[in-house]
Amino acid sequence: MNIKHLAACQREYFETGATRSISFRREALLKLKNALKERESQIELAMKSDLNKAPFEIYMTETGIVFDEINFHLKHLSSWIKAKRAKTPLVHFSSKSYVVPEPYGVVLIMSPWNYPIQLILEPLIGAISAGNCAVLKPSAYAPETSKVIAKLIGDIYPKEYIAVVEGGREENNALFEEAFDYIFFTGSVKVGKAVMEAAAKNLTPVTLELGGKSPVIVDETANLKNAAKRIAFGKVLNAGQTCVGPDYLLIHENVKDKFLEEYKRALEDFFPDEDYSNMPVIVNDKHFNRLTNLLKGEKIAIGGKIDGMKRFIEPTVLVDVAHDSPIMREEIFGPILPVLTYIDLKECIDFIRSRPKPLALYLFTQSKKTEDLIFNTCSFGGGCVNDTIVHLASPYMGFGGVGHSGMGSYHGKQSFDTFTHYRSILKKYNWIDLPIRYHPYSDKHFKLIRFFMK
Repeated sequence: MNIKHLAACQREYFETGATRSISFRREALLKLKNALKERESQIELAMKSDLNKAPFEIYMTETGIVFDEINFHLKHLSSWIKAKRAKTPLVHFSSKSYVVPEPYGVVLIMSPWNYPIQLILEPLIGAISAGNCAVLKPSAYAPETSKVIAKLIGDIYPKEYIAVVEGGREENNALFEEAFDYIFFTGSVKVGKAVMEAAAKNLTPVTLELGGKSPVIVDETANLKNAAKRIAFGKVLNAGQTCVGPDYLLIHENVKDKFLEEYKRALEDFFPDEDYSNMPVIVNDKHFNRLTNLLKGEKIAIGGKIDGMKRFIEPTVLVDVAHDSPIMREEIFGPILPVLTYIDLKECIDFIRSRPKPLALYLFTQSKKTEDLIFNTCSFGGGCVNDTIVHLASPYMGFGGVGHSGMGSYHGKQSFDTFTHYRSILKKYNWIDLPIRYHPYSDKHFKLIRFFMK
């Protein structure tokens, strides 16, 4: 595909104004919703091939979330696109002020392989709602799902409106050469830096949804049974290949042993008779080998079985983990949970604050004092109290990172806002024209200006 030609065609199409009407945007959203429904079985087969995802997990974490997002946009779009009146200072008498939402133009959306449906279609919904044209770049690491996405988009939209570019690094580099009006990227910190560097050449605004080592804190007051079950849920979901997955556990040493018992019991309940047929596998050999290397030299308390032929790693818990061990130096992105103990909560705070700001933080406690202390001292993208991951599955709150875990946010109204430029307009009336701002300046007019603008 000639990417330069594609970008030029989309620019030309956008400038016709075709994408701006509410009827056009609503129709485009409905087309996406209906096409997704019609292709659910194809998506299930593709994701089974790429990641061994079960239909239940696909709907819960991918298609179901996308359907919910589309419905939310359809419900609220008519109010979002309206110009909003703003107050006008007296010094601007006589005039009125308003803010007008305007689409950026031609946007680039780049998504990763771990949630290959949700993480490309959710930002696309925002781009459509805001009235943009879009180029989508799915990950080459989920090839079968990428093919389904390309076919789905190609069947319902003309390429000059929305198009999919498949491929790997060569296609990524070609896309970076184009002057898009906005870039939305989800992926690693390393690639996120490259995206931002490329965007800077054209002063292109970006949203970066990255990752990092998201901590879990369990204190002495926590409900250990619920904590173990909900942390295990977050750790085995997509085989731990989740940007907001709990990366490591900081637990009060007095409740560590009891927690491990509950965690083991939760895994036994999740996978009776060690039947892992519905658990996803690691995406490729590169990541599988990376994870197995991280296990070397560590003390395994739970799990630890691996199957290289299937790229499968059993849910695993590590204990007596050193703060500077290899597994604590990088985002794990797998079903492995390192456990570190603490005595004083300040140890957790100091440890978290000594590292790059994470995308998520999860706190299990029944103490409001502990909750307030953690939230007033630790910076992170978002999180949960007494649960993991589920905070992102809401159209009523934005989702995004801070610092090394990203910039910008989306979901619900914030998806619309991300792909929208808000123009501030002041409309001046002609029936009166106060002379105080014009030359020649005078002391009298100066006093009036100071009076109105103090």
